[in-house]
Amino acid sequence: MITREELIAIGHYNKPHGVAGEISATVDVDLDVLQQLSCLVSDMDGIYVPFFINSCRPKGAETVLLTVDGFDSQQEVARLVNHDIYALKRDYRQESDDADADGYPLDYFIGFELQDSDGTVVGQITDVDEQTENAIFIIDRDGSQLMVPATDELIVEFDLDKRLMVMDLPQGLLELNE
Repeated sequence: MITREELIAIGHYNKPHGVAGEISATVDVDLDVLQQLSCLVSDMDGIYVPFFINSCRPKGAETVLLTVDGFDSQQEVARLVNHDIYALKRDYRQESDDADADGYPLDYFIGFELQDSDGTVVGQITDVDEQTENAIFIIDRDGSQLMVPATDELIVEFDLDKRLMVMDLPQGLLELNE
């Protein structure tokens, strides 16, 4: 079963295009990245369901036209309208403005444990705030919310298997959050 922690939001379905089962979608990834994904995932009545792309072509700068396996008519594809589109984190890796130096988007690290370079466990990354000029990791530390700059210069290393990120946090940063 697919869980939300395994997914990265990459867009949403718009409306059917034509009568042969094609649908318009707005996506935050390049067309070549989209075509490399093993599947697209959407929440259908509380269950994350994988959908397999049959074809994909550009419609605009951020819009694509998709045909999805098993959807052959306008009525069938209409079930996807206004649903969010997710990619499996394990499939998704892209160089972008919101990615770290290794190409992972910052929200890939949601759910990772954060440690300071001295070995101190800081907490768990629960969200990423990209509304400011500099992105911020939101950390849950024993029920309290901390904010840490999400910048490559502070990231020492991360382990995808252990879901662990080590950062060299400036002295006094954690006390600012208290």
